[in-house]
Amino acid sequence: MKKISNSPEETLELGKSLGISLGAGDIILLFGDLGAGKTCFTQGICYGLELDKASYIRSPTFTLINEYQGKLPIYHIDLYRIETQEEIFSLGLEEILYNQGVTIIEWAEKLRSPKKPDKLILNIQDRLEINIKITSDSQREFTFNPVFSEPRSFPDFTLL
Repeated sequence: MKKISNSPEETLELGKSLGISLGAGDIILLFGDLGAGKTCFTQGICYGLELDKASYIRSPTFTLINEYQGKLPIYHIDLYRIETQEEIFSLGLEEILYNQGVTIIEWAEKLRSPKKPDKLILNIQDRLEINIKITSDSQREFTFNPVFSEPRSFPDFTLL
């Protein structure tokens, strides 16, 4: 499924619509270039998960992992500064990925196995992959690719 956002406000609302539908253990993988809107979209997801709107949600580029408390724990991970898969393994992400919270990972490209690019490291199976493409200064194209062992429903983004 694809959705076009024409502004940061629309990106925020798109994220919020998704966040409302998420549950314990969900993993969201965000792919896209620098400035594509991954953090803005994440902010919307957090608001959809009932995080207080006064909370400051920023990309954890230097801290690598931010934790927020909405209706569920929210783990926001940024792999931008990670250079090797050994660094990813040293973060201990398995404890975060397989808990009762929602995990959102920016720069998920770094989770691809070098020997099998169609596979992800850390045994990530069920997930929602979202590719964000910059189509103009103000427009972004979101492509949603659910990868789940059992059928899942997500919001009807056509209503936005």
